[in-house]
Amino acid sequence: MTESQLVFRRARLADLPAIVAMLADDALGAAREDASVPLNPSYTAAFGAIQQDPNQFLAVVEQDAQVVGCLQLSFIPGLSRLGLWRGQIESVRIASSYRGAGLGRAMFEWAIEQCRAQGCGLVQLTTDRARPDARRFYESLGFTASHDGMKLNL
Repeated sequence: MTESQLVFRRARLADLPAIVAMLADDALGAAREDASVPLNPSYTAAFGAIQQDPNQFLAVVEQDAQVVGCLQLSFIPGLSRLGLWRGQIESVRIASSYRGAGLGRAMFEWAIEQCRAQGCGLVQLTTDRARPDARRFYESLGFTASHDGMKLNL
């Protein structure tokens, strides 16, 4: 897949149904997302909050004018490491019919460059232990499992 075929851009409200459908299109997402139409209003509210936060970038990837991937970038200021900014990559999804064609690698290269452009000195992500293929993919991009992540559902 060549990047010239791809268009990376900030998500628009009209993209939200496609984004939610991608989030729900795997075993883990199917259990925690609601891809019914009309969309659950919580997605629209979250989209509005993301759009208003200058440290958030919800991106979509288009090929042939069709949304085929998405991810969220968070730019996080911090005091540790001499005030280092971090780029957090989350909610990476690729439409099922486009998987395995190099789109994920192109999306990460683009996202990492966005983090550099924002002055981040580190890029981080979390991945579910139930996704060993995703972990291998991230390692192939140079990510290392240097920390253990923990979550608390509220």
